[in-house]
Amino acid sequence: MLARCGLNPDRAASAIIARCFPQIAYVEKMAIEHIPCLIIGSGPAGYTAAIYAARAGLAPVMYMGSQPGGQLTITSDVENFPGYPDGIGGPEMMQDLENQAKRFGTDVRYGLVTGVDFSDELKKITVDFEKELTADAVIIATGASAKWLGLKSEEHYNGRGVSACAVCDGFFFRGQDVAVVGGGDTAAEEASYLAKLARKVYLIVRRDELRASQIMQKRVKNTPNLEILWNTETVEIVGNEQAGVTGAHLRNVVTHEVYDIPVTGFFVAIGHQPNTKIFAEWLEMDTNGYIKTVPGTTHTNVEGVFACGDAQDHVYRQAVTAAGTGCMAALDAERWLAAVEANV
Repeated sequence: MLARCGLNPDRAASAIIARCFPQIAYVEKMAIEHIPCLIIGSGPAGYTAAIYAARAGLAPVMYMGSQPGGQLTITSDVENFPGYPDGIGGPEMMQDLENQAKRFGTDVRYGLVTGVDFSDELKKITVDFEKELTADAVIIATGASAKWLGLKSEEHYNGRGVSACAVCDGFFFRGQDVAVVGGGDTAAEEASYLAKLARKVYLIVRRDELRASQIMQKRVKNTPNLEILWNTETVEIVGNEQAGVTGAHLRNVVTHEVYDIPVTGFFVAIGHQPNTKIFAEWLEMDTNGYIKTVPGTTHTNVEGVFACGDAQDHVYRQAVTAAGTGCMAALDAERWLAAVEANV
């Protein structure tokens, strides 16, 4: 009858089912896709894991997350990654890695993983709060995000004098005056590192003491070209469109004195936050939220789940070390999947 009326029987039947039985249509729409090797995150760790997994024939699928390419996409110049003798822009480098991963067959997708369930051997993943997936192996490469002061000028001059990584960007400020904000070990380490390159370093500390370890405090206080500004907060970062950062507007929280310091580099060193919250129910983490892995490997406490990059590294946090652990994660996943298959 449907065909006689000029209608496609399959489409017409589907339309009738969708109208009369919406719950069936919803289940059909929510059909679960299965993925042998799922990679969550798309920075140097994720892309390297994808390259190795794809070359191993694991048919990896990558979901890039809320910041495709990771933190390097907001870094103007990368000069310390091997293979780029003249340096390279962060976004361009991430595009190169993405193209390389795709070349070997990685299915790179836009989307944010919003939920996981690692209670069974078959891992369950939710993407964008609605799409359901299952996976045999999961590689977590969600990275970590720098904590910021929350100033509009901080965001405006990010990459043009404002940075959250002295090791990454300190080279560009040789012989110049710079400022570091923070009072913990990270800030002390960043300030000490910059003091070897810059003419002068101001360490801006909101309290009247440092939270850093004693050895780091001693190092900072004994560095001749490093000045600690106690009880001080940053009101605004000063600059212009042509030169970028030119100074910082500060306030003493005790005397309420407001004054400026001339600097061309402003480094925020108040810590990093690993992007691991959605895994907290299933994976062992340290007190700061970094995923714990078996020493010398990327294995987590859950079989078939691996962690690499800044999501599990609170010490180095460099693109090259992230890429190295991405390689490790893919190799660990390949060997684990082979072992599982052999025991079936």
